[in-house]
Amino acid sequence: MPLKSKQPRIAPLETPYDADAAEALEQLGPPIQLFRVWARRPDLARGVAGWGRYYFSRQSALTIRRRELVINRTTALCGADYEWGVHVATFAEKAGFDAPQLRSLAAGSPADDCWDVGDRAVLVAVDELHTTSDLSDEAWAGLVAAAGEDGALELVLVCGWYHAISFAVRALRLPLEPGTRPIGA
Repeated sequence: MPLKSKQPRIAPLETPYDADAAEALEQLGPPIQLFRVWARRPDLARGVAGWGRYYFSRQSALTIRRRELVINRTTALCGADYEWGVHVATFAEKAGFDAPQLRSLAAGSPADDCWDVGDRAVLVAVDELHTTSDLSDEAWAGLVAAAGEDGALELVLVCGWYHAISFAVRALRLPLEPGTRPIGA
């Protein structure tokens, strides 16, 4: 099996940014490495920003806790240290995650004692989507009971989106952002 390079494959933009890239980065948020890679293609960056603006707004049917359960579990299952680190550093406290919950998200199970019924239903759905690309009737019913139909729909989309993000950050070989930690650390 060939070795995988640890060197980043596409260099993030560096300052000074041209006007188009700067405007795209402003829409994305803090100029982390992933955003600076996307900003190499400002139209791509603006498209991604539109998606993110919705899911990180109060318009989303998902609470911050449910959204971060989906994102952190998905990135952990995909081995995406970069994205896990960014989300844990930025949102874990806001989402109310404690140390046992972060350990469970990284390497545990939805059956772990640290989860309530609603969180467990979300994690069962994420795990099932990850392994089967589908949801059983039982998992769907549990998810709808926990998050409502609108929340269930959004959860499926966020889970899929963060699979794509996980694929990107792993394939790009992005190193951890300063002040973040890898999965399980």
